[in-house]
Amino acid sequence: MDSTILNTRTPLKNIRVAQGPPEDGSVHSTNVIDTPVVRAPSAIVYCEGNFAKIDGKTANGLVRHSEAYRIHSVIDSDKAGQDCGVVLDGTANHIPLFCDLETAVCSGIEVPDTLIYGMAPSTGKLSAKDREVILDAIAYGMNIVSGLHEFLSDDPEIKEAAKIGDVSIRDIRKPRPAKDMRLFDGSVSRVNAICIAVMGTDCAIGKRTTATVLAGALNAKGVKTVLVGTGQTGLMQGARHGIAMDAIPPQFCCGELERAIVEAADTETPDVILIEGQGALSHPAFCTSAFILRGSQPDAVILQHAPKRAHRCDFPDMAMPSPSSEIALIEAFSDTTVIGVTLNHEGMADEEIDAAISRYSDELDLPVTDALARPVYDLVSMVRDAFPVLQPSRSSERL
Repeated sequence: MDSTILNTRTPLKNIRVAQGPPEDGSVHSTNVIDTPVVRAPSAIVYCEGNFAKIDGKTANGLVRHSEAYRIHSVIDSDKAGQDCGVVLDGTANHIPLFCDLETAVCSGIEVPDTLIYGMAPSTGKLSAKDREVILDAIAYGMNIVSGLHEFLSDDPEIKEAAKIGDVSIRDIRKPRPAKDMRLFDGSVSRVNAICIAVMGTDCAIGKRTTATVLAGALNAKGVKTVLVGTGQTGLMQGARHGIAMDAIPPQFCCGELERAIVEAADTETPDVILIEGQGALSHPAFCTSAFILRGSQPDAVILQHAPKRAHRCDFPDMAMPSPSSEIALIEAFSDTTVIGVTLNHEGMADEEIDAAISRYSDELDLPVTDALARPVYDLVSMVRDAFPVLQPSRSSERL
């Protein structure tokens, strides 16, 4: 078949879909549609030289959470032979790291279905070495998924190879045609769900990870929650609604995000819609945060911050802002309220996390937690305390 772009909005038929609480008011950790479950396609994630680093955030996110793909392994010769979970979070997840594509492919009985380009380089482009890996994967009969700004489906050599190999190319960042994009029209104001944006003080700081953890935790508590993805990794992980914000012409950014939020509200009738943030509102290199705040009109914001990060990612001469200054900017820019702060504990020992939580809680007079290093209950409480309507009755609370 010809090289194709898969629709990132196609409902996933290969996962068990969590539903809202039963009509009798009881709460269960999962409520599942009683339909046959088809195995998700298997995938090798290519992350040469970058796994567990900032530019490897796509691979990092996929090994932590993926509904759309079964992650077979990750390629990074610097860490070959290790376990992804141990390298990333100190706990084994039994996803191995291999030195190259051939070793990864030959490690199992069957060739995995897909190769995912798992890096987010600042250039947004494919290197010569990466190109060879993509072509080798196609030769193995693997479909290709890429979140680069450079669309592989438009590359003559890769497109021809995919056509000959009868495989598909999924360019996550490739937007719909401009004629089909929509402008902001205010329809997001009619959404009944509570909309919460997870913003940050920098890029690649853990906004998506915190949003993913929070979505899972709220659903497990019987609070039906949908995550709207705004970047390539969230869409690769299986977000059913969303767009790659940094690939949309500015004129349509707010409208396209509004469309995704309204679609999520109309098709899933959630209690809460979480919107994944991008960049930082105060960061001069990014404009996506402004579009997210304007397009989603959030009822609240959770702010993600890395206490040990001295400067902006990829900008060594640009100091990190304080959480207080970012909160003031967000609340001045948008008619919303920051309800809490979450930490990225990079470079921090456990006792330093405790100290940072205590310090920022006192300084900001807000709840502060760490989505990965502290109990998820703290994260859920942050939302429930801000929105008491989400509090279940004691008789229904089981978790």
